[in-house]
Amino acid sequence: MTDPGGQAPQRGASGLISSDRVEGTAVFDTSGNRLGSISTLMIDKVRGRVEYAVLSFGGFLGFGGSRFPLPWDQLRYDTGLGGYVVDVTEEQLAEAPSFKPDEAIDWSDERWGSEVRGYYGPSPYGSRDGL
Repeated sequence: MTDPGGQAPQRGASGLISSDRVEGTAVFDTSGNRLGSISTLMIDKVRGRVEYAVLSFGGFLGFGGSRFPLPWDQLRYDTGLGGYVVDVTEEQLAEAPSFKPDEAIDWSDERWGSEVRGYYGPSPYGSRDGL
């Protein structure tokens, strides 16, 4: 794809990224330890913004393990690490709301959403409302 001037757009020239490039991106704790990777994004289809990045954690070679919905505003991208950083430890993940890869989750269940948001509390990186 080219712009009207005939030039190909530069990669990373804006703050936008396609969801398929986010999926598979590493997630680190604040000490730089890899926790897992993003398996998918959950987007509020009415408001048009990402609500959760679902972290794949544990297991072996992508099998087993669990999925942890992390509120999107809890993550920040670290260019040095080439991945997202979240202020959560492995020990905290062990107690966090999660589900198995083959388990169906009712994302419209407000109780589930309240449990997830309540577990992680307010974002350490500030609100992303309006971004």
